[in-house]
Amino acid sequence: EIRGVERLAEHAVTTPLERRAFSQTYAVDAAEMRRVVDPLARKLAARMAAKRRRASHGRIDIRRTLRASMSTGGVPIEPVFTHHAPNRSELVILADMSSSVAGFSRFTILLMQAMQAQFARVRVFGFVNTVDELTAVVKEVGRDGDLVEALKGNRRMTRGHRNSDYGQTFADFVEHHLDAVTPRATVLILGDARTNNTDPRYDALRTIAQQARHAMWLNPEAESQWGQGDSVAHRYAAIVDMHEVRTITDLREFVARAL
Repeated sequence: EIRGVERLAEHAVTTPLERRAFSQTYAVDAAEMRRVVDPLARKLAARMAAKRRRASHGRIDIRRTLRASMSTGGVPIEPVFTHHAPNRSELVILADMSSSVAGFSRFTILLMQAMQAQFARVRVFGFVNTVDELTAVVKEVGRDGDLVEALKGNRRMTRGHRNSDYGQTFADFVEHHLDAVTPRATVLILGDARTNNTDPRYDALRTIAQQARHAMWLNPEAESQWGQGDSVAHRYAAIVDMHEVRTITDLREFVARAL
Protein backbone atom coordinates (compact mmCIF):
# COMPACT_ATOMS: atom_id res chain seq x y z
CA GLU A 1 0.00 0.00 0.00
CA ILE A 2 2.86 2.38 0.80
CA ARG A 3 4.73 1.65 -2.42
CA GLY A 4 1.69 2.01 -4.66
CA VAL A 5 0.02 -0.18 -7.26
CA GLU A 6 2.17 0.86 -10.24
CA ARG A 7 5.48 0.13 -8.51
CA LEU A 8 4.18 -3.18 -7.22
CA ALA A 9 2.97 -4.15 -10.69
CA GLU A 10 6.34 -3.26 -12.18
CA HIS A 11 8.51 -5.16 -9.71
CA ALA A 12 6.38 -7.85 -8.07
CA VAL A 13 4.26 -9.17 -10.97
CA THR A 14 5.96 -11.36 -13.58
CA THR A 15 5.92 -9.70 -16.99
CA PRO A 16 4.56 -11.95 -19.78
CA LEU A 17 7.36 -13.35 -21.90
CA GLU A 18 6.16 -11.46 -25.01
CA ARG A 19 6.56 -8.10 -23.24
CA ARG A 20 9.69 -8.95 -21.29
CA ALA A 21 12.89 -7.26 -22.45
CA PHE A 22 15.31 -9.66 -24.14
CA SER A 23 17.94 -8.62 -21.61
CA GLN A 24 15.81 -10.39 -18.99
CA THR A 25 15.24 -13.60 -20.98
CA TYR A 26 18.78 -14.97 -21.24
CA ALA A 27 17.90 -17.72 -18.75
CA VAL A 28 14.60 -18.72 -20.39
CA ASP A 29 14.78 -22.39 -21.39
CA ALA A 30 14.38 -23.61 -24.95
CA ALA A 31 10.97 -25.21 -24.31
CA GLU A 32 9.45 -21.91 -23.16
CA MET A 33 10.94 -20.11 -26.16
CA ARG A 34 9.46 -22.66 -28.57
CA ARG A 35 6.05 -22.29 -26.91
CA VAL A 36 6.08 -18.63 -27.94
CA VAL A 37 7.95 -19.01 -31.25
CA ASP A 38 5.79 -21.67 -32.93
CA PRO A 39 2.42 -19.84 -32.99
CA LEU A 40 4.20 -16.55 -33.71
CA ALA A 41 6.05 -18.09 -36.67
CA ARG A 42 2.87 -19.62 -38.11
CA LYS A 43 1.05 -16.30 -37.93
CA LEU A 44 3.90 -14.33 -39.49
CA ALA A 45 4.49 -16.96 -42.19
CA ALA A 46 0.83 -16.86 -43.20
CA ARG A 47 0.93 -13.07 -43.37
CA MET A 48 4.09 -13.08 -45.49
CA ALA A 49 2.68 -15.73 -47.84
CA ALA A 50 -0.53 -13.73 -48.32
CA LYS A 51 1.46 -10.59 -49.05
CA ARG A 52 3.53 -12.47 -51.62
CA ARG A 53 0.38 -13.83 -53.29
CA ARG A 54 -1.05 -10.32 -53.60
CA ALA A 55 2.21 -9.03 -55.03
CA SER A 56 2.33 -11.87 -57.57
CA HIS A 57 -0.75 -10.48 -59.36
CA GLY A 58 1.35 -7.70 -60.83
CA ARG A 59 -0.09 -4.90 -62.93
CA ILE A 60 -3.26 -4.89 -65.02
CA ASP A 61 -2.65 -6.19 -68.54
CA ILE A 62 -4.58 -3.63 -70.62
CA ARG A 63 -4.55 -5.60 -73.88
CA ARG A 64 -5.80 -8.86 -72.33
CA THR A 65 -8.36 -6.98 -70.21
CA LEU A 66 -9.84 -5.29 -73.30
CA ARG A 67 -9.87 -8.59 -75.18
CA ALA A 68 -11.69 -10.29 -72.30
CA SER A 69 -14.22 -7.42 -72.16
CA MET A 70 -15.56 -8.36 -75.62
CA SER A 71 -17.67 -11.07 -73.99
CA THR A 72 -19.33 -8.44 -71.75
CA GLY A 73 -20.16 -5.89 -74.43
CA GLY A 74 -16.84 -4.06 -74.18
CA VAL A 75 -17.19 -3.41 -70.43
CA PRO A 76 -14.00 -4.52 -68.58
CA ILE A 77 -15.74 -6.15 -65.62
CA GLU A 78 -12.89 -8.57 -64.79
CA PRO A 79 -9.38 -7.06 -65.00
CA VAL A 80 -6.62 -9.39 -66.20
CA PHE A 81 -3.29 -9.13 -64.40
CA THR A 82 0.24 -9.88 -65.50
CA HIS A 83 1.40 -12.64 -63.17
CA HIS A 84 4.84 -12.67 -61.64
CA ALA A 85 6.49 -15.67 -60.09
CA PRO A 86 6.68 -15.32 -56.30
CA ASN A 87 10.05 -13.88 -55.33
CA ARG A 88 11.35 -15.30 -52.07
CA SER A 89 14.37 -13.41 -50.91
CA GLU A 90 17.45 -14.92 -49.30
CA LEU A 91 18.13 -14.16 -45.64
CA VAL A 92 21.59 -13.71 -44.12
CA ILE A 93 21.67 -13.38 -40.32
CA LEU A 94 24.75 -11.91 -38.63
CA ALA A 95 24.21 -12.34 -34.88
CA ASP A 96 26.16 -11.15 -31.86
CA MET A 97 26.45 -14.25 -29.67
CA SER A 98 28.26 -12.58 -26.75
CA SER A 99 26.67 -13.02 -23.34
CA SER A 100 25.12 -9.54 -23.20
CA VAL A 101 22.74 -10.14 -26.13
CA ALA A 102 22.81 -13.93 -26.54
CA GLY A 103 19.18 -14.31 -25.41
CA PHE A 104 18.01 -11.87 -28.08
CA SER A 105 20.05 -13.49 -30.87
CA ARG A 106 19.00 -16.96 -29.78
CA PHE A 107 15.30 -16.11 -29.93
CA THR A 108 15.54 -14.30 -33.27
CA ILE A 109 17.45 -17.18 -34.89
CA LEU A 110 14.85 -19.63 -33.54
CA LEU A 111 12.05 -17.53 -35.03
CA MET A 112 13.74 -17.25 -38.43
CA GLN A 113 14.43 -20.98 -38.36
CA ALA A 114 10.73 -21.65 -37.80
CA MET A 115 9.93 -19.37 -40.76
CA GLN A 116 12.64 -20.82 -43.01
CA ALA A 117 10.17 -21.97 -45.69
CA GLN A 118 9.34 -18.30 -46.36
CA PHE A 119 12.85 -17.65 -47.69
CA ALA A 120 14.70 -19.10 -50.67
CA ARG A 121 17.74 -19.62 -48.46
CA VAL A 122 18.78 -18.79 -44.90
CA ARG A 123 22.39 -18.56 -43.77
CA VAL A 124 23.35 -17.82 -40.17
CA PHE A 125 26.64 -16.34 -38.99
CA GLY A 126 27.55 -15.76 -35.36
CA PHE A 127 30.26 -13.61 -33.85
CA VAL A 128 31.78 -12.23 -30.70
CA ASN A 129 34.83 -10.62 -32.25
CA THR A 130 35.24 -12.82 -35.33
CA VAL A 131 32.75 -14.63 -37.58
CA ASP A 132 31.80 -18.29 -37.78
CA GLU A 133 29.06 -19.71 -40.00
CA LEU A 134 26.41 -21.44 -37.88
CA THR A 135 24.03 -22.56 -40.64
CA ALA A 136 24.92 -26.25 -40.33
CA VAL A 137 24.75 -26.11 -36.51
CA VAL A 138 21.32 -24.47 -36.57
CA LYS A 139 20.01 -27.12 -39.00
CA GLU A 140 21.52 -29.96 -36.96
CA VAL A 141 20.05 -28.67 -33.71
CA GLY A 142 16.61 -28.29 -35.28
CA ARG A 143 13.69 -26.48 -33.73
CA ASP A 144 13.54 -28.87 -30.78
CA GLY A 145 17.14 -28.42 -29.72
CA ASP A 146 18.94 -25.77 -27.71
CA LEU A 147 21.27 -23.55 -29.72
CA VAL A 148 23.07 -22.33 -26.60
CA GLU A 149 24.03 -25.90 -25.65
CA ALA A 150 25.12 -26.65 -29.21
CA LEU A 151 27.44 -23.63 -29.26
CA LYS A 152 29.13 -24.35 -25.93
CA GLY A 153 32.84 -24.69 -26.47
CA ASN A 154 32.70 -22.98 -29.88
CA ARG A 155 35.87 -20.88 -29.99
CA ARG A 156 35.59 -19.94 -33.65
CA MET A 157 33.59 -16.78 -32.80
CA THR A 158 36.35 -15.36 -30.60
CA ARG A 159 39.93 -14.38 -31.25
CA GLY A 160 42.29 -13.28 -28.51
CA HIS A 161 39.58 -12.13 -26.07
CA ARG A 162 35.87 -12.64 -25.39
CA ASN A 163 34.59 -9.06 -25.80
CA SER A 164 32.41 -7.90 -28.68
CA ASP A 165 34.28 -6.24 -31.52
CA TYR A 166 31.88 -5.17 -34.26
CA GLY A 167 34.53 -3.54 -36.44
CA GLN A 168 36.71 -6.65 -36.55
CA THR A 169 33.59 -8.74 -37.16
CA PHE A 170 32.47 -6.70 -40.16
CA ALA A 171 35.99 -6.69 -41.62
CA ASP A 172 36.23 -10.47 -41.13
CA PHE A 173 32.83 -10.99 -42.77
CA VAL A 174 33.79 -8.87 -45.78
CA GLU A 175 37.06 -10.75 -46.19
CA HIS A 176 35.76 -14.32 -45.80
CA HIS A 177 31.96 -14.45 -46.19
CA LEU A 178 30.83 -11.60 -48.44
CA ASP A 179 29.90 -14.12 -51.17
CA ALA A 180 26.95 -15.14 -48.96
CA VAL A 181 25.36 -11.74 -49.64
CA THR A 182 23.77 -11.87 -53.10
CA PRO A 183 21.68 -9.14 -54.77
CA ARG A 184 18.57 -11.02 -53.57
CA ALA A 185 19.71 -11.17 -49.96
CA THR A 186 18.33 -9.37 -46.95
CA VAL A 187 21.01 -9.00 -44.27
CA LEU A 188 19.72 -9.00 -40.70
CA ILE A 189 22.26 -7.86 -38.10
CA LEU A 190 21.47 -8.66 -34.46
CA GLY A 191 23.30 -6.87 -31.66
CA ASP A 192 23.62 -3.87 -29.37
CA ALA A 193 26.38 -2.10 -31.36
CA ARG A 194 28.62 -1.75 -28.29
CA THR A 195 32.17 -1.92 -29.60
CA ASN A 196 34.13 -1.98 -26.33
CA ASN A 197 35.93 1.10 -27.70
CA THR A 198 37.43 -0.74 -30.67
CA ASP A 199 37.61 0.50 -34.28
CA PRO A 200 33.95 0.37 -35.53
CA ARG A 201 34.99 -0.09 -39.21
CA TYR A 202 32.09 1.81 -40.76
CA ASP A 203 33.60 1.12 -44.18
CA ALA A 204 33.19 -2.65 -43.79
CA LEU A 205 29.54 -2.31 -42.71
CA ARG A 206 28.93 -0.02 -45.69
CA THR A 207 30.38 -2.69 -48.01
CA ILE A 208 27.99 -5.32 -46.62
CA ALA A 209 25.00 -2.99 -46.95
CA GLN A 210 25.86 -2.06 -50.54
CA GLN A 211 26.19 -5.72 -51.52
CA ALA A 212 22.75 -6.69 -50.18
CA ARG A 213 19.28 -6.03 -51.48
CA HIS A 214 18.34 -4.79 -48.01
CA ALA A 215 20.31 -4.46 -44.78
CA MET A 216 18.58 -4.04 -41.43
CA TRP A 217 19.82 -4.01 -37.86
CA LEU A 218 17.79 -5.13 -34.84
CA ASN A 219 19.03 -3.60 -31.60
CA PRO A 220 17.73 -4.93 -28.23
CA GLU A 221 18.70 -1.70 -26.44
CA ALA A 222 16.40 1.28 -26.07
CA GLU A 223 17.02 3.95 -28.70
CA SER A 224 17.66 6.44 -25.89
CA GLN A 225 20.87 4.48 -25.09
CA TRP A 226 22.21 4.49 -28.64
CA GLY A 227 25.45 6.47 -28.69
CA GLN A 228 25.89 6.28 -24.91
CA GLY A 229 29.15 4.91 -23.52
CA ASP A 230 30.81 2.55 -26.01
CA SER A 231 27.69 2.33 -28.19
CA VAL A 232 28.06 3.52 -31.80
CA ALA A 233 24.52 2.51 -32.72
CA HIS A 234 23.65 6.02 -33.89
CA ARG A 235 26.60 5.95 -36.33
CA TYR A 236 25.79 2.46 -37.62
CA ALA A 237 22.15 3.54 -37.99
CA ALA A 238 23.29 6.13 -40.54
CA ILE A 239 24.55 3.25 -42.73
CA VAL A 240 21.84 0.60 -42.26
CA ASP A 241 18.23 0.83 -41.16
CA MET A 242 18.31 0.16 -37.38
CA HIS A 243 15.27 -0.82 -35.32
CA GLU A 244 14.78 -0.94 -31.57
CA VAL A 245 13.61 -4.49 -30.80
CA ARG A 246 13.54 -4.97 -27.03
CA THR A 247 10.72 -7.52 -26.69
CA ILE A 248 9.06 -10.36 -28.59
CA THR A 249 6.17 -8.00 -29.34
CA ASP A 250 8.63 -5.57 -30.99
CA LEU A 251 10.14 -8.43 -33.00
CA ARG A 252 6.74 -9.61 -34.21
CA GLU A 253 5.83 -6.12 -35.38
CA PHE A 254 9.17 -5.75 -37.17
CA VAL A 255 8.84 -9.05 -39.07
CA ALA A 256 5.23 -8.32 -40.05
CA ARG A 257 6.14 -4.84 -41.28
CA ALA A 258 9.62 -5.14 -42.75
CA LEU A 259 10.18 -8.71 -43.97
